[in-house]
Amino acid sequence: MRKRFSCLLAFSFLLACNNNKKSTAETEKSTDTTRIADTQNPPAPVKLLEEILGSYVGAFGDNKITLLIIKAEGDSVLGRSIVGGNDRPFAGTFIKTGREYTVTAKEPGDHKDDGVFQFSINEDSIDLVKGNWKANDVKRPVKTYTLERKKFEYKADVGDYPEASQRLLVPDDLEPYPKSELEFMRNEIFARHGYCFKKKELRQQFEMQDWYVPNTVDIKGFLTDTEKKNIALIKRYEKYAVDYGDEYGR
Repeated sequence: MRKRFSCLLAFSFLLACNNNKKSTAETEKSTDTTRIADTQNPPAPVKLLEEILGSYVGAFGDNKITLLIIKAEGDSVLGRSIVGGNDRPFAGTFIKTGREYTVTAKEPGDHKDDGVFQFSINEDSIDLVKGNWKANDVKRPVKTYTLERKKFEYKADVGDYPEASQRLLVPDDLEPYPKSELEFMRNEIFARHGYCFKKKELRQQFEMQDWYVPNTVDIKGFLTDTEKKNIALIKRYEKYAVDYGDEYGR
């Protein structure tokens, strides 16, 4: 009897061990399957808010500004402001209330013209930005603005002297003009590339043009070979205009 009971106990123990091993194996298999599934189906990335990305252009005090929103993800926003010959990055946060995004973004603060942007974009008028900018210098006035979405595009056929970007110029193209007009012709090449001028008088000249969108303060690498040669030629004639005065080109 004792022998039979011992055998029964031993059998029960072996059965429990086997069941435990089977359960462990099934658990490990289930874990491995989960790992494979996680690898094949990673968590979905945070949605990029493409609807508010882009460049917005308009009056900003006495200047024209381009407010470029580069990234909007989670509750963060990154971008650049291009105005007055400066190209400054900004970073901040936004909230969405109903159909409206409200952004608060700061420029770095290591430049005398840095400040804080506050603006809103409504989904019902997604191409407009309305807001204000406060300089870090509290003595400076707050600027308000309404900007319209406008993408920069290089166009060789805009301006008063588009030929300066379309073909090589010859002396006959330049000789009739005084220095001031030659200077305008040369800088118009830069303006077509969205160059944001530091000189106020040049900014004012081009910011009145509908086609002009300030987009950069560095156009190295953007000028075509034709434009580079024309710039050099125009500079030569600007010097001649100074040297010979009223006799030049007459």
